[in-house]
Amino acid sequence: MADSNPPPPAPAGPVRLSPEARTALRPVAGADILGGFWHDRREVNGRVAVPQGPRLLESAGNLDNLRAAAGAAEGTFRGDFPFMDSDVYKWLEAAAWQLGSSATPGNEDLAAEVRRITGLVAAAQQPDGYLNTWFQVAKGGRRYEDLRWGHELYCAGHLIQAAVAHRRTTGEKELLKVAVRFADHLDTVFGRDKPIDGFDGHPEVETALVELYRETGERRYLSLAGYFVDRHGHGLLGGEAYCQDRVPLREQETVEGHAVRQLYLLAAAADLATETGDGELLTACERLWAAMVATKTHITGGLGAHHDEEDFGDPYELPNERAYCETCAAIGSVQFSWRMALLTGKARYSDLIERTLFNGLLAGISLDGERWLYVNPLQVRDGHTDTGGDQSARRTRWFRCACCPPNVMRLLASLEHYVASTDSTGLQLHQYATGRYTAEINGAPLVVSAHTDYPWSGTIRITVEECPADTPWTLSLRIPQWCTDHRLSVNGGTPAATVSDDGWLRLERVWAPEDRVTLDLVLTPRLVEADPRVDAVRGCVAIERGPLVYCLEGVDHPGGGLDDVVIDTGRPLTEVHRPGLLGGVVTVTATGRRRTLPAAGWWPYRGATDPGRPASLPDTGLNLTAVPYYSWANRQDGSMRVWLPTR
Repeated sequence: MADSNPPPPAPAGPVRLSPEARTALRPVAGADILGGFWHDRREVNGRVAVPQGPRLLESAGNLDNLRAAAGAAEGTFRGDFPFMDSDVYKWLEAAAWQLGSSATPGNEDLAAEVRRITGLVAAAQQPDGYLNTWFQVAKGGRRYEDLRWGHELYCAGHLIQAAVAHRRTTGEKELLKVAVRFADHLDTVFGRDKPIDGFDGHPEVETALVELYRETGERRYLSLAGYFVDRHGHGLLGGEAYCQDRVPLREQETVEGHAVRQLYLLAAAADLATETGDGELLTACERLWAAMVATKTHITGGLGAHHDEEDFGDPYELPNERAYCETCAAIGSVQFSWRMALLTGKARYSDLIERTLFNGLLAGISLDGERWLYVNPLQVRDGHTDTGGDQSARRTRWFRCACCPPNVMRLLASLEHYVASTDSTGLQLHQYATGRYTAEINGAPLVVSAHTDYPWSGTIRITVEECPADTPWTLSLRIPQWCTDHRLSVNGGTPAATVSDDGWLRLERVWAPEDRVTLDLVLTPRLVEADPRVDAVRGCVAIERGPLVYCLEGVDHPGGGLDDVVIDTGRPLTEVHRPGLLGGVVTVTATGRRRTLPAAGWWPYRGATDPGRPASLPDTGLNLTAVPYYSWANRQDGSMRVWLPTR
C-alpha cells in the first residue's frame, strides 16, 4: 500500500501526510477551483459568510469570553455552552483557508481580523498552556472536572486545526505557538501513566494532534492521539455510546452514538492507520464505513436519525421529517471519507463525498451565504409549526449552539484540497470542478486543468498543461456510482478503457502538453427506491439527476399541500434548465396527482382497501416541479419532501 517513491512536496491543505505515511494516494501539491458551480458557492462563502464571522462572534459573546479570560474585561461568561471557544477557532481556520485561496488574494481586512482575534486567543492562554474560557471564567479555573461534557479537549482540537491552517497558508506562527503550548500541556496531563487517564466526551483533539505532528514532526502528538483513540470504549466516561465509550473502536461492528463524535473519532483512526500502518485500525475503519453507508446513511448523505441525542439510530432507521442529518455530521463524513480515499485508493469513498457535498452539506448554507440549517430533514409537512432554535426546519442567521456555520465556512474555504490526489503512477480526479491541479511524477511537474459545468452538464474537459517528457503516467477519473453510461475521448479518438472494480477509469500513456481528454457522464433524471427495510419510505421513490438529490417545495405547488401528492412512475421525467431560478438550476418535472383523502375525523384509521386494487385517484394530472435539495428553503418557508409516494 505504501508508495515506494519519495512523495511530492506536501500540500497546504487540511490533510498533509508525513513522508512516512502508509497510504495509497496523497493530496496533490497544488489545487485551485477557478470556475463553475463550486467556485460560485465558494465565492459566496468568501465574500459573505466568512467576513461576517467576527461580527457574529462579537454579538454572541465568544470574543468577550476571551477578553474576560485574559483579564481585559469584567463580566460573566456569555453563552450557554462550555464549547463557545470552538466557534472562534473554526472561524479562524475558515479565514486561514480563505487567505490561502486564489479566490481572495490580498485580503488585508480578513488578515487583520485574523491577527486581531489571534491576539485575543493568545492573551487568554494561561502560563502553562491551558486555555478554555468556560472553565477560566465561569468555573473558577477548575479544570478537567467534567470530561464528558466540558469539551476542553474538543476546543483544543479546533484551536490546533486553526493554527495549523494559519501556518500553512500564511507562514505566520503566532497562533501555532499557542496551539503547541496547549498540546504540550495536554501531553503532561493525559496518559495511562499521567495525572489523568481519560479522554474528552467529544472527539476532535485526536485528529488535530495527528495534523500537529505532521506540521511539526513531534511524535509525542501522534502518540497522544493514539492514546485518546484507544481509551474510548473502556467505560471511563460511563460507558455510553453517545460519547463513544460503549465499546472500543477496534471492536465496533457499526457506527453508533452521537453522529459527529463518531465521525470525528473515525477520521482520527484513519489518520493513525495512515501514519502508523496499524492494520487493525484500518480494518475497523473500513468495516464501520461500510456499515454506515449500507444501513445508516440518508439518500442525501446525511447522517443522524435522532433529534434527542443527535445520534445514529438502528440499522435502516432513516426517518424523513424527523431526520436529524446535522450539517456538522455531513462535514465529519467528508473528512472521514477523504482520509479513507487517500489511505485505500478506492473511489467509493469519494462517491460518498460527492453525494454529501452536493446534498447533505450544501443544504446547510443558504444561497446568499447568510442563513443556515443545523438539521436537514427530508420532509417538512403541510402546516408545520416551527418553534425555532437550533433544531429548526427554517433557515436561521445564527444559533445558540453555533457549531455548524463556521464548520461549513472552513470546509468550503478548503474544498479544493478534496478534489485531486497523486501517487507514483500519476494523478487522480476525485471530484469534478473547473480548476487547475499540480503534482509531481518522479520529480517532474505534472499539471492538468479541468473545465466543466458539472453538475448541470456531465461533460468534463481535461487538458494536460505540463508533464514529464517521454514517460508514461496514468490519469485516473472517478466514474460515479450513480453513472450507468459514460463516453470518453482522448484527442478526439476513443481509447480502450474500462472502469476498474475500485471505481476508477485509468488512462495510461505517454502524454504531452495540450493533450485533451473529454469525459461525458450521461445525466438523465432517474427515480430511485430505498432498501425495503427502510420503513419510513417503503412505497416511495426519490428523484435524482447526476449527483443531485431533488425535492418538491410547496412554493412550486400552489392549490394544495405536498402531504397528499402521489407521483406517477409510469410517466417520463423531464429536465428544464432554469437560469433565473435559485441561482440557476436544472429542475426536473414529473406527473403526479393529489390523493382524494377522507375528511378529518375523531379517529384517523379505517379498514384497509383491497391491496390488489389501485388506490382511487383523480383523473386529472398534476405537474410536479422538483428542485435540487440543496436549494430548498431559499424562497419562502413551507412544506418540502424528498421521498414521494407512488400510491
